[in-house]
Amino acid sequence: KTDFINFINDQEWKSIEPVSSWFGPSSFLMSSMSALFQLSMWIRHGHGYLTENLGIPVWGSYAIFGLATLFSGLILGLVSEALGTD
Repeated sequence: KTDFINFINDQEWKSIEPVSSWFGPSSFLMSSMSALFQLSMWIRHGHGYLTENLGIPVWGSYAIFGLATLFSGLILGLVSEALGTD
């Protein structure tokens, strides 16, 4: 606490360079990182629900998420192909 107060009182904060806009909290990069983190938390909760509440074995949960990943890639590929060809 004392170090922080001295940091402010001695105006040491003026010698620190500000964060570039690329790494700012509202930048595309940080928004993407936040979305990936939220997705990983959703997957973690989904895995817990499948294994703890529904009693699916861990390998079964992995298989479900693996198949969901494959099918979502297939759907995205088909949609991008359909939009790309006129």
